Amino acid sequence: MSIRDWPAAERPREKLLEMGSACLSDAELLAIFLRTGVAGKSAVDLARHLLKQFGSLRSLLEADLKTFSLELGLGPAKYAQLQAVIEMSRRHMAERLKRDPSLQGPHEVREYLKAMLRHEPHEVFACLFLDTKHRVLAFEILFRGSIRHTPVHPRQVVKRALANNASALILCHNHPSGVSDPSPADEKITKKLVAALALIDVEVLDHFIIGDGEPFSMAEAGLV
Repeated sequence: MSIRDWPAAERPREKLLEMGSACLSDAELLAIFLRTGVAGKSAVDLARHLLKQFGSLRSLLEADLKTFSLELGLGPAKYAQLQAVIEMSRRHMAERLKRDPSLQGPHEVREYLKAMLRHEPHEVFACLFLDTKHRVLAFEILFRGSIRHTPVHPRQVVKRALANNASALILCHNHPSGVSDPSPADEKITKKLVAALALIDVEVLDHFIIGDGEPFSMAEAGLV
């Protein structure tokens, strides 16, 4: 049965317009993006098939072009559309952070950092530079490394903090393994950066580690 023949309340697009996007399942959201199905499968059926094949929505969103295009109903055009949607989401979150008068809580920062770093296949280290009222000045990826390690140079972090005229910053890096617990090396470099930045009166508010679950806050753990 075609989705057009479904009751209006069950059609993903109509359901979204009536109840909001948060009410839709992963398959329903993906079906709206796909727009059409394939022979023998509605868009929702195809979406469910794809989620089963990839294992999760995140795995589908983070698939490379070659892997993505192996699946029925997908190809370079859909891949380009999906990457555009993901990038628009990242930029939207960045603009929201810049519009807010200050960072009142860690939730929105966590969501932004997850969007920016979770998809990275290798470890990267970045900084969120803030002004005196903790408004966002800039987000910069400063170092890229291997799947297990990223060399971090305090001098470069200090240099970028001065260039952005930052009064405070939030450190962050990802763990491609998915495990967000800090390593001894993570704790060691955090202490070095806190000490180096203190020399130029820049406060390190937190160091987030991005894995599969919720980002780990080193400040909340008493490590900053």
